[in-house]
Amino acid sequence: MEIRNLGRSGLRVSVVGLGCNNFGGRLALEGTRAVVHAALDQGITLFDTADMYGNRGGSETLLGDLLGARRKDIVLATKFGMAMDDAGSMKGGSRRYIMSAVEASLKRLRTDWIDLYQFHTPDPLTPIEETMRALDDLIRQGKVRYIGCSNMPGWQVVDAQWTAALAGLNGFVSCQDEYSLLVRDIESERVPAMKAKGLGLLPYYPLASGLLTGKYQRGQQAPPGTRFENDKRYTDRYMTQANWDRVEKLAAFAQSRGHSLLELAFSWLASRAPVASVIAGATHPDQVAANIAAVGWQLSPEEMVEIDGITV
Repeated sequence: MEIRNLGRSGLRVSVVGLGCNNFGGRLALEGTRAVVHAALDQGITLFDTADMYGNRGGSETLLGDLLGARRKDIVLATKFGMAMDDAGSMKGGSRRYIMSAVEASLKRLRTDWIDLYQFHTPDPLTPIEETMRALDDLIRQGKVRYIGCSNMPGWQVVDAQWTAALAGLNGFVSCQDEYSLLVRDIESERVPAMKAKGLGLLPYYPLASGLLTGKYQRGQQAPPGTRFENDKRYTDRYMTQANWDRVEKLAAFAQSRGHSLLELAFSWLASRAPVASVIAGATHPDQVAANIAAVGWQLSPEEMVEIDGITV
């Protein structure tokens, strides 16, 4: 397993990370155990969760129960900021909320520290300096080692880093954003901001919620139990005619070179700067193995240009 630095920081992560959003939701204890052990056994070191995953707390709780002594062997990343109650009062980036949210996550995860604590979504009601000062305090207290952001526009990333530098605070080391062969909009603003500030990119939805796995066909019913069978929001967003055109061309491109669509999706992301680790969820150990194997294709500059012609 290739290990990379996360941006310009000293934090090192596996090039394939495990997304833990299924834990406590689609996966109960034994299913989660199988996936976690498969990831550990095959060299994945980055485990990415959030306080709201698994029906608000379920994912963190299962990870805390299952990691045991192996907790010290991984980079444990979680997130805060999205609503943790129906009233919407337990969310955001205020000092008051951050200090309570981190304690709740530490308790659920059964750990004394979080390796990467990520601001899950911008909070328009809280000045960014307040958020950065609170996160800096957590680093100085030893409860958090590094901090990152997610779903933050490029200008806000730059503003947060500038604010932290001006005040002598620790800044973000990473951004987590949706990025795939079918969703490339972050390249116009956010990726240049990350490169300018030395931040690593952790792409989520690398397979466009499954459309890039190769298991779906245009005009056919989605396989039972899949996201596209059960959630119209994803179907409406990803299963457009334009996306189907791209998927079919990408599949033909990969097949002509002896590779699968899955391998193309992962290897392309792994080759893109400033990607540090590709966050991929799994509901079965076989998916973990497939995701790890999928990053081995070294795409040539000519192939990258051809891919741009299909997807841009």
